[in-house]
Amino acid sequence: MTRTLRDATLIFGGSGFLGRHAVRAALAAAEARAKRSRRKAELVLSASREPESALEGTVEGLYCVPFDVAGRGATEELLDDLAPKRVLLLTAMASIAHCDAYPGYARALNVEFPGRVARWTAANGARLVHVSTDLVFGAQAPPDGGFRETDAPAPMSNYGALKLQGERAVTAADPHALVARLPLCWDAHGRGCGAGEELLAAVERGARPKLFTDEWRTPLLVEDAAHALIELAHARAEGLLHVAGPERITRYDLGLSLLIATGRAPADARARIAATTRKDEGLERSRPGDVCLDATRARTELGLALPGVSQALARITRSRKTSAEGAA
Repeated sequence: MTRTLRDATLIFGGSGFLGRHAVRAALAAAEARAKRSRRKAELVLSASREPESALEGTVEGLYCVPFDVAGRGATEELLDDLAPKRVLLLTAMASIAHCDAYPGYARALNVEFPGRVARWTAANGARLVHVSTDLVFGAQAPPDGGFRETDAPAPMSNYGALKLQGERAVTAADPHALVARLPLCWDAHGRGCGAGEELLAAVERGARPKLFTDEWRTPLLVEDAAHALIELAHARAEGLLHVAGPERITRYDLGLSLLIATGRAPADARARIAATTRKDEGLERSRPGDVCLDATRARTELGLALPGVSQALARITRSRKTSAEGAA
């Protein structure tokens, strides 16, 4: 028997890199729906170990709650208490190195925790969107156009293997859940978290980061990924869905383009980064060369706006220009 659920979206991991953007996207979407319907906006709930860092200050409609996955019974207790209609599951151990160093905790976060959440959403009739990764692929080369949802996963890393097990735990427990596989997500604010931000922060410190010329991805600007996930939380799609950009690009070319878009001359940008390969770094067996995703279904069937790197960089350039003109 299902319980009465609150008109709320609970975001597990709301203080992380993707999570903070998801919280902002959820608040904006709730306000827009409230204006259209002339009804009270739905609540946005953020659960994480550092709830105060989801957004700075007090924000109307946002409630941040402390949550530790390691607590016995904590997951079900929190869900019973909050009773959200929608759950967006972003919490994960996403570092390949950390998953190798702490395999037990990695399994708890990436496999067992998603399974517990999925059992609750299935039992209570709530909507679940679970975020996974393109790194469930990598041991085999992709087909033309990138990996599709129907292609067999073959991870190279323990992280990818655990995320794949987490996907299966979710879909086994809640057949109506959606598993959204995301690509490399990046941003351009230089806070030092997430692809792009780490690069900008390193360059500002005077470092010369190494970037791979033989590692191909289909990246998404993190705010675009967040908006897509919030749309999906209100949709009915089930099963697997690839949510990725349309452009196939190397880590090196992404970094170079980002440095240029954020104001550096091309020659200066090239001087700030070092091109390398997985072979040169001894990482051919631990880092996949190509995990590009085919997100045709997300764009055509669900109508998601998934801009490519070129479009996102153009937006960043325009935003910087507007800010500079406003400050003049």
